[in-house]
Amino acid sequence: MKQLIGLAALFIAVGMLLMLFLSSRLLGLIIIAVLLFAGYSCLNCD
Repeated sequence: MKQLIGLAALFIAVGMLLMLFLSSRLLGLIIIAVLLFAGYSCLNCD
């Protein structure tokens, strides 16, 4: 289940990264970084 949540968070972060190219916002960048870290952590859990 954690891997599924991690994969979803990773794709949300990628989608938000695309949003960042359309309108640059600091909050979007912070959320992207948090979701990328959470997604990577959940995908690589034991």
